[in-house]
Amino acid sequence: MAPTPLKIANLIAAEIKATSAQVSAAVGLLDEGATVPFIARYRKEVTGGLDDTQLRVLNERLTYLRELEARRASILESISGQGKLTDELAGKIAAVMTKAELEDIYLPYKPKRRTKAEIARERGLGPLAEQILAERALVPAELAEKFLSADVADVKAALEGARDIVAEQLTENADLLKRLRDHMKDNAFLRSRVVEGKQEAGAKFSDYFDHTERWTGVPSHRALAMLRGWNEEFLSVDIVVDQDNVEPVKPVERIIASFYAVGVKPGDKWLAEVIGWTWRVKLSMSLSLDLMREMRERSEEEAIRVFARNLKDLLLAAPAGTRATMGLDPGIRTGVKVAVVDNTGKVVETTTVYPFPPKNDMRGTQAELASLIRKHKVELIAIGNGTGSRETEKLVADMLAQLPAPKPTKVIVSEAGASVYSASETAAAEFPNLDVSLRGAVSIARRLQDPLAELVKIEPKSIGVGQYQHDVDQGKLSRSLDAVVEDAVNAVGVDLNTASAPLLARVSGLGKSSAEA
Repeated sequence: MAPTPLKIANLIAAEIKATSAQVSAAVGLLDEGATVPFIARYRKEVTGGLDDTQLRVLNERLTYLRELEARRASILESISGQGKLTDELAGKIAAVMTKAELEDIYLPYKPKRRTKAEIARERGLGPLAEQILAERALVPAELAEKFLSADVADVKAALEGARDIVAEQLTENADLLKRLRDHMKDNAFLRSRVVEGKQEAGAKFSDYFDHTERWTGVPSHRALAMLRGWNEEFLSVDIVVDQDNVEPVKPVERIIASFYAVGVKPGDKWLAEVIGWTWRVKLSMSLSLDLMREMRERSEEEAIRVFARNLKDLLLAAPAGTRATMGLDPGIRTGVKVAVVDNTGKVVETTTVYPFPPKNDMRGTQAELASLIRKHKVELIAIGNGTGSRETEKLVADMLAQLPAPKPTKVIVSEAGASVYSASETAAAEFPNLDVSLRGAVSIARRLQDPLAELVKIEPKSIGVGQYQHDVDQGKLSRSLDAVVEDAVNAVGVDLNTASAPLLARVSGLGKSSAEA
């Protein structure tokens, strides 16, 4: 039988170092719609004190194992419907715990298009293939003569048909595929080359124009860079195995030969040729794609982890606190957008100044900023780190040098995601009468006062704190980043009197409608 929910609970319990009772309790709460932070903080007595890290791993593994169970059930049903399910096969299917191994076992039973091997069997060549494998001492060409017919014109056609049948058996042998895949993982290299004539257009991938490294050790960022170059058709990327081996019969072919006890008889020689052909034409390609897929998944997971870690650092950055703040969103031609917020984050004044070309109103800008600082008792100046940031910082430094003490403190602030926020529905609801460009300056001021409270209003992906975010699985990335935001909000807590609806919505046990109410 396939593993029961208790078997899944036991598996996860071993991975997160907990008991199956703790896991079952947590699964029950997750299925009822409880979030990880909510369970970690307010249901400790139910789960026996599982922390948020254990619960995150539990949640991910639960999804994977449930998908595995659903696939296992459909495979059993399919094979049973074909009348080919034996007790031994059912036991094998029940024992595997990865999707790849499950699909390997299913391969011979998978409904497929009419293959060359099927056509050969229809032409009566199945017994020929079986006879060559069973009676290696006999000459395959002589055996083939007995199988000529209207559909099989000559010995060459008969042997090609037998080859197709044997090749299909090789490509559908789950134990053999596992041995080959393990060998490739230990000995494979990832190799990238520039596509001829694309050197100039693909210059940003020049590090990978002639690059080879071990498959097992390719770091996430390099793997994703090469895969992007491949997708954009500047690079050819492939997996090579045993590339330094100069023997005529490669280790992979010897692995296949050992499975079929290939010796030196006439039938063995024919089988050795079939093995070489099957490896070159079929197995090397399909297994290389498997390794490429695994490398992509491994790299994406690492990229998502880095993204999540960086986002957490940004969200949990020390707040400057409740002090009147001026936010400057730098721009050259379009001007510097200015917003002043009071100590609670409420917008008190906004304007746009033009210190740079074409207007060059440097003195007017400095006078206006100084006036706003005096008028609203500004203690902090947050300067966005985008285009024109250095020029704006110099302008502010020169102005502050002329002001009497106490002077505001200037801070460079990451403006990642500010433009996305300013054009969002949240910003439109918050500032219906404020120009889109000025909303960005408000966001920059507020994210210095309280980074977490401001950044939760922006879709995590738009904060841009990782590499290759558009190359990774978008669903996994969103789930991971949402979890980071959720954990950060619940770790810090919120001030009910000043928290916005988007911030309150991240609190365990509060939904969007409750937060807005």
